[in-house]
Amino acid sequence: MAVIMGTKIIAPYLWGWIADHKGNRLFIIRFGAVLAASAYAGIFLAQTYWWLFLVLLIFSFFWNAILPQFEALTFNHLKDNEHQYSWIRMWGSLGFVFAVTSVGMLLNWLSIPNLPVVVVVLLSGIVLSTFLISDHSGVCHEQGHLSVFKILKNKHIMALLVACLFVQASHGPYYTFYTIYTESNGYGKSWIGLLWAIGVLSEVIAFALMPWLVKRFGLRLLLLASLFSGSLRWLLIGYYIDNIYITVFAQVFHASTFGIYHAVAIAYIHQYFKGRNQGKGQALYSSVSFGLGGAIGSLYGGYLWETNGASVTFTIAALFSFLAFIISWKYTQKD
Repeated sequence: MAVIMGTKIIAPYLWGWIADHKGNRLFIIRFGAVLAASAYAGIFLAQTYWWLFLVLLIFSFFWNAILPQFEALTFNHLKDNEHQYSWIRMWGSLGFVFAVTSVGMLLNWLSIPNLPVVVVVLLSGIVLSTFLISDHSGVCHEQGHLSVFKILKNKHIMALLVACLFVQASHGPYYTFYTIYTESNGYGKSWIGLLWAIGVLSEVIAFALMPWLVKRFGLRLLLLASLFSGSLRWLLIGYYIDNIYITVFAQVFHASTFGIYHAVAIAYIHQYFKGRNQGKGQALYSSVSFGLGGAIGSLYGGYLWETNGASVTFTIAALFSFLAFIISWKYTQKD
């Protein structure tokens, strides 16, 4: 698992470097999508442990490699309409809801052993979709390539990346243990599914409102609010899970702790990484936050959950989010 998690750190930056230096971002995305789908299809060739490990490792590498490049390509398409990014990202959340609902119903009919077939069909659809979009990465960019070391000398960029790392580290216990945690506290499967649905629905609403929110409050205030609400959310989950009203209220905070936070972080990355450094910027954000931050979150979450329990674990998560708040308060540039 640690090796596969490592692909979230290495793959995005490597693919971003290739995309920025070769200049044909769409080809890099298509190539990676084909390799990801082909790698996963290897699951049908054998069922031994080491073969499945190799299949998932290769698939994870190329899957994590192409995701940040989709973000960079999206901003190339948007050009001067960057504020509309959240409306596009919203469809990813809606797609998640549709996939969970429809695939669950489909597997009730087909049975679980057919899940790899469903996944291969979905991956093939992603490959096909990459051939239905155009490439705007050939636009002339005034800013040339900069080394990652030169980029990271900017204290604002470094602070943002560290804050993003802490944010994802704070989410580790939630993504890893939330279902187990709620179930052990007496929630049935229907309630657990509803709680996750409330979180995703809140996220969708946040994405839909982001253009208005940015215009009204600005990126800095929205980032600080999302990070502070993260601390509050983890404390509510850690200490009041037995109260259904507070638990539902805490799930609504997913609108800010993921929806608003992610849209704002992506916007800042786009501001800081211009021209031929777009792919590199999106890759750094993905590697540092979802890769390294996610790994740290899963690691400390696993250790503390067994030894100290849920309340202590979520308290540490709240501290991570508050550290991100302090860093952003001090170093985030004003709008």
